[in-house]
Amino acid sequence: MILTVTVNGEKKHWDIAPDDYLLDVLRRNGFKSPKRGCDTGSCGACTVLLDGRPVLSCSLLAAKVQGHEVTTIEGVEEEIRIIAGYLNREGAEQCGYCSPGLVMTVLAMNRELSQPTEEQIRHYLTGNLCRCSGYMGQMRGILKYMGGHHENC
Repeated sequence: MILTVTVNGEKKHWDIAPDDYLLDVLRRNGFKSPKRGCDTGSCGACTVLLDGRPVLSCSLLAAKVQGHEVTTIEGVEEEIRIIAGYLNREGAEQCGYCSPGLVMTVLAMNRELSQPTEEQIRHYLTGNLCRCSGYMGQMRGILKYMGGHHENC
């Protein structure tokens, strides 16, 4: 079947199997930022934005995005660079494997919430697992970023 989808602002037409997952289709077509982690929708490493909202691409059938817009890090590099700067300054980046999914979620959260509390941030980030940071540096960085200090990093 042919999937027609807009990825990072560019219309794509891809030949897919009915049981292909979005993560596999994206990676097969050169979008390497969504990572394969758990393959069960539990870790967040594969997070992309679907019509501006975070989704787990490892558990979403590609056919379901027909006619929709998908955003990966490759499509929002400047915004992601700013978020990553806040995280780096707070010591939140260690191995970096979880970073693409985490920052895509933070980007969506920033677009949806204004001045969120720590509790709201925790709730929004549920399912973004990091095995090496301990989350405190991430929380500090996200709070500073969400606090409106968006100077270029």
